[in-house]
Amino acid sequence: MLRTKVYNKFIFVIVITLLSTVFFSIPAQSLKHLKKRIAVVDFEDRAGYGHNIGRGLADMLVTSLVKTEKFIVIEREELDKVLAEQGLGLSGAVTPQSAAQVGKLLGVELIVTGSVSEFGEKKSSIGGALKGIGAKLTSREARSVVDIRLINTTTGEILLAESAEGKAKSRSLDKVRFEDIDFGNPTTWDQTILGKAARKSIEKCVQFIEKAMVNIPWQGKIIKVNPDGTVYMKPGSAGGVQPGMEFVVYHPGEELIDPDTGLSLGSEESMVGKIKVVQDVANGKACKAIISSGSRMQVGDYVRIK
Repeated sequence: MLRTKVYNKFIFVIVITLLSTVFFSIPAQSLKHLKKRIAVVDFEDRAGYGHNIGRGLADMLVTSLVKTEKFIVIEREELDKVLAEQGLGLSGAVTPQSAAQVGKLLGVELIVTGSVSEFGEKKSSIGGALKGIGAKLTSREARSVVDIRLINTTTGEILLAESAEGKAKSRSLDKVRFEDIDFGNPTTWDQTILGKAARKSIEKCVQFIEKAMVNIPWQGKIIKVNPDGTVYMKPGSAGGVQPGMEFVVYHPGEELIDPDTGLSLGSEESMVGKIKVVQDVANGKACKAIISSGSRMQVGDYVRIK
């Protein structure tokens, strides 16, 4: 009899543990897949290389970030439009203050700016004859250095400033013309010695960004409020948001500006309620949710995990 009671108690503990895992762990695991929004501004060409190398390496970075499947990367056309509207067509005109403003208009948590400080190759050990050049290259070394700054769009604060260096060596000539290179497609670019060096520097940039984004809270936004107690928010499944997820909604108040630096310190906020996602819409760019508690939700309110 005692053995039966102990056995039944053991089974009860196992069942409760399994139910706890099912009902509490799955939502927590799902939230880890929420993608944060990021924008990459064209890099400055401080190396004087030409060929739109600043825009080219920025495109490489965009492609690499998309491939991680951890971010929603703002499309080039959308970013260019906002920059033009703000009078910031040149990458060098983007400051932490203006980046914060652009970030709010785009709804991104982080903006990447930077410059290509070194880009080129060094040739050595010349000897013999080579048709069209007059010498034989026995050794070539390419170097790519990208200096990036990661700007928190909520405060305008520079979270990280790092240099990403990439090197590559070769004993043969590239068979790919620069004019034929598509920076967004690594198939041809990665066949060149400069492409290989650039790829290494961009991969380091991705690592810097992934590390910095861990400390930035995920955030969505209310885009429509309906009279029937439902709302629409962005993003949807494209940003990792799935039906059943619950979020807290905050209404932004007056922005707090540091009088010494002119940078935003954030804004006064008030929690206005909670919502639960019920339907994915607009091909995953948005979703529909019901208001589970609270009221007075407005377009532009922030949606957060807690």
